[in-house]
Amino acid sequence: MRQSRAGILRRRGKRVEKPGFSTKRLFDIDVAVERVREAIKPFAKAAMFELADDGFNSVFEQLVACIISIRTLDEVTIPTARKLFAVARTPGQVSRLQVKKIDELISACTFHEAKARTIRTIASEAVQRFGGALPCDGEKLMELHGVGPKCANLVLGIACGQGKISVDIHVHRVTNRWGYVQTRTPEQTMAALEAKLPKQYWIEINSLLVPFGKHICTGRTPKCSTCPVLEMCQQVGVEVHR
Repeated sequence: MRQSRAGILRRRGKRVEKPGFSTKRLFDIDVAVERVREAIKPFAKAAMFELADDGFNSVFEQLVACIISIRTLDEVTIPTARKLFAVARTPGQVSRLQVKKIDELISACTFHEAKARTIRTIASEAVQRFGGALPCDGEKLMELHGVGPKCANLVLGIACGQGKISVDIHVHRVTNRWGYVQTRTPEQTMAALEAKLPKQYWIEINSLLVPFGKHICTGRTPKCSTCPVLEMCQQVGVEVHR
């Protein structure tokens, strides 16, 4: 007999018994950040922060890494970026590679053929328009083929130290699940966080919530029973948890 999705979920985790709003502690972002910092210590860093720590921290390297990371797991992104950078790291070096060679080097990531063309185009534009070094300018970065707000902001935060918020699926899901923002899209979440999140956390929020969202506040059956933020979290949209 075929079981319903709800029946399967009940076997996998606990049904959420949501208390009234008044029983939840008022959300304190300072406390939440401190607790999440501690909770993610056992886990690997988000890909671009890991690569930056390894010395791949130029605007170009970070932008290329972000292109590689699109729809690709961090566990694949990091070795793939390192493989490319072992052969070519600067715009000049990458622009001299054939698209076929770039594709071969990044073949482990998703959409690698399209990404190879994008990476070579960006490298060529960096040489021709910017003298071989991409600027710390969000508008100019987003003029480049394949670069959107998420990658531009992440690059500006990590490579340039600019206070920018980068919202991926983890940041979007977790902050909405907390009830800290109430939005429908990552773009709306970015705007809401810019209006509410203290600026000292703008760069850090992505580095915190990527591993937190991957390992604790997961998309399906989140680990609410061990979550350090549970007493403040409104568990928006959570029906079943572990």
